[in-house]
Amino acid sequence: MRHWLCLLMLTLSAGLAAAQTPHGIELGDLDRTAQPCTDFFEYANGGWRASNPIPESMPRWSRRWAAGEQAKEQLKVILDEAAATPNRPIGSIEQLIGDHYAACMNEPLANQLGITPLESTMAAIEAIDSPAALQAVVRRLHAMGISVPFAVNSLTDPHDPTNVIANVAASGLGLPDRDYYFKTEPRFVEARTRYLLFVRKLFMLAGEGPGSAESKAKTVMALETKLADASLDNVTLRDPAAVDHKTTFDALATLAPHVDWASYFSGAHLPTSDLNVMEPKFLSAVDRELTATPMKDWKIYLKAQLLESAADSLSAPFVNESFLFTSFLTGAKEPKPRWKQCVESTDQLLGEALGRTYVEKHFPPAAKARMQELVHNLLLAMHDIIEGLDWMGPETKARALEKLSTFNPKIGYPDTWKDYTHVPIKRDTFWDNVAAGRRFNVADDLATIGKPVDRGRWGMTPPTSDAYYNPTLNEIVFPAGILQPPAFSVDAVDAFNYGAIGVVIGHEISHGFDDEGSQFDAQGRLRNWWTEEDRKKFEARAACVVDQFDHYEVEPGIHHNGKLVLGESIGDLAGARIAYLAFQKAQQAHPAATLDGFTPDQQFFIAWGQFRGDAVRPEFARLMVQNDPHPIGKFRVIGPLSNLPAFQQAFQCPAGSPMVRPPGQRCQVW
Repeated sequence: MRHWLCLLMLTLSAGLAAAQTPHGIELGDLDRTAQPCTDFFEYANGGWRASNPIPESMPRWSRRWAAGEQAKEQLKVILDEAAATPNRPIGSIEQLIGDHYAACMNEPLANQLGITPLESTMAAIEAIDSPAALQAVVRRLHAMGISVPFAVNSLTDPHDPTNVIANVAASGLGLPDRDYYFKTEPRFVEARTRYLLFVRKLFMLAGEGPGSAESKAKTVMALETKLADASLDNVTLRDPAAVDHKTTFDALATLAPHVDWASYFSGAHLPTSDLNVMEPKFLSAVDRELTATPMKDWKIYLKAQLLESAADSLSAPFVNESFLFTSFLTGAKEPKPRWKQCVESTDQLLGEALGRTYVEKHFPPAAKARMQELVHNLLLAMHDIIEGLDWMGPETKARALEKLSTFNPKIGYPDTWKDYTHVPIKRDTFWDNVAAGRRFNVADDLATIGKPVDRGRWGMTPPTSDAYYNPTLNEIVFPAGILQPPAFSVDAVDAFNYGAIGVVIGHEISHGFDDEGSQFDAQGRLRNWWTEEDRKKFEARAACVVDQFDHYEVEPGIHHNGKLVLGESIGDLAGARIAYLAFQKAQQAHPAATLDGFTPDQQFFIAWGQFRGDAVRPEFARLMVQNDPHPIGKFRVIGPLSNLPAFQQAFQCPAGSPMVRPPGQRCQVW
């Protein structure tokens, strides 16, 4: 008995010791056949990618994306429990998320209903017989989150960030961006062909014959091409000045006189005060087409946009056609499981209701406290970097430090949760729930217009595995969903946390000082706070980053667009440097140890390489290169690190190594 008890105590002690031992980098993810100074991306995570091929339902894969999918399994447990008990109190969190999830999971009912859930809206479109009726239907579509042919949403006034104004934006295209309508490379030509086929199939599922459906698809493409021709490209859209056109309500009516703005604003309960028009040329084109395009063509276009928007919420034939087009763009080979799609739908529409339960179960106070400490240390490191800049004059430097001092970090979840009590969610028709959820979110957004800005609002749901910077509020936001391994762990060594989530924190901080964020001052105003000389020096340093990423070839003949990815690439470069400096400071109080033969600095850089270790399908890489401001994962790893002397020193890389950019080509912005 005493021998058995002794063994038990030893086993418990060993387990407790293991549980209390902080973990670090994933040794099994390494590719020991690769050389860190040659291809650090392959070295840091090649082993994991070799053993973990991209799942058929995913366009890219890494530990980071795997963690995001695993988080949906945690959400599934919450939703299964909520859905298991019907007849909950109306408006309660359990009723809302449980009934929406249950309705989504009822695929047999969705198949039985077919296109029936859209009949009333389709009939309203078909009944359009005048410009006034056309615009009434546009308002109806806008209310359910179908922003065609333009969008109206809220915007923190970039000239007075204490107030919220209306923002009129370009919208209404079925292809990813304007260039897909005009570029002549084979991949764009094929995209137009596939899109025409997709729209044709949707019309056939809605009851049209093959010939009629094909004709209507061409009508849709023709109108969208005219709208695309008046749209800005993705690089121009990144420039805050290019989309800053604050104007009066009367001037809006002059810009687009054929739009009944009075009825639109009255119906949406919006004040007729000053607002912003992001793309005046686009809005003029919409106004022109309201008279130049026949009413029957507008009806065809609106039906197509409704079908595209609702397809994923209808019967299996619609869902399948939607996936086929998505598959062409992303390379995913099969749809995600139904339950996972339903989890994503619940998070998208009722995110803070679902998120409230999620953080109670999966984001303990200790995690928030540890993140607050990391953010604090990263902000201190950025302060030291700004103070030490030799290329920035004292006047600009003082303003940069002032801006840094006003940063507002948000971690985990909102202090005040949204109230979804009156959203009419039921268990019967999935599309009706989707439409109800969209109406709530649209109304919730529009209700902020004309009021003082609410700094407690969040732009992401708590389960989201991502982070963001908001320039007009000068805030950095880290939802609970990203604060999980491989980004962050309360039980991880400092090298791991600083190398993964630390670089993400530094990345978001630096967005306040990248090519876009640097145009906003400490109060969030779109206003130049730089001396002319310092701005030129900044732009020269940014040009180095543009040139570096212009030379990264995703596949033969397709390169990254350095200007498109400039902000994110500055963010990665600065983020790595800020986090590394903060890590060095942390070691002064808590010296890090060499683990498994890797020095603390090596662990730091490997943690970043493993967090960003994305394998990407070729189709998705092409999509990202065209319209994603983020580089693909490989270049997010090797790009910034090849500029850092600290990386070269950590791995003793000889000059001339592929992971060591020559001194004359080395980029450093912050």
